[in-house]
Amino acid sequence: MTSTPTPTVGFIYPDHAAEDDYPFAAEMLGVDLPVVHIYGTDLHAVPELLDLGSPEKLAGGAALLAEEKPDAVVWACTSGSFVYGPDGAKQQAETLAAATGVPTSSTSFAFVHALHALGITRVAVAASYPEDVAKLFVEFLAAAGIEVLSMSSAGIDTAAEVGLLSPESVVQLAVENDHPDAEALLIPDTAMRTLGALSTLEQRLGKPVLTANQVTIWEGLRLAGHTAVNPSLGTLFEKGHSHGSD
Repeated sequence: MTSTPTPTVGFIYPDHAAEDDYPFAAEMLGVDLPVVHIYGTDLHAVPELLDLGSPEKLAGGAALLAEEKPDAVVWACTSGSFVYGPDGAKQQAETLAAATGVPTSSTSFAFVHALHALGITRVAVAASYPEDVAKLFVEFLAAAGIEVLSMSSAGIDTAAEVGLLSPESVVQLAVENDHPDAEALLIPDTAMRTLGALSTLEQRLGKPVLTANQVTIWEGLRLAGHTAVNPSLGTLFEKGHSHGSD
């Protein structure tokens, strides 16, 4: 019997905040998750996010990942993808695929694909962003048939500030902004460290919790054709849920 090769999934991550979630997950899942960085103005504002997710910046990230020979690549930024809208985000991923030569996606599409894999259509969103940016995420989800029953905005201006949130603050954000009728709670910022808190989050809420770095890693492994199981990373990583399709 031949063993399945360990996949390598590359991530293009904006600036620095919570990128240590990726080696944390790599060790838990027994996979290779290299991260490279691109840089822009560290601000949750539409013009800055459009610049951050520009073809030129992502091409630079793709070049940095080339030596890793990844099986798949994900643009690990929710706001830097959904700010383009569904069509623009699709073009963004296609341009990145042309630059890398492997299957690609972004965190925004990772949320949609994860929800489809779990059969979930009604959610609550606990966003760290200012309200105008958070509303664009709600619109992105709506275009994919996901109904957002409630959306909260913490109004945090920069990713660096989000990266300083304690695990207790992340749990508090989730608990205070869930909706009783939501099938899942979404926390859409890759600048927030969440992987170590997922078990606590789901236990407190009694439902699936999908966070940006969690779905980004799941999406990359899915694109690489690899099913990874570790329930401590939430319902999404329970057996059978990593087989989601577009």
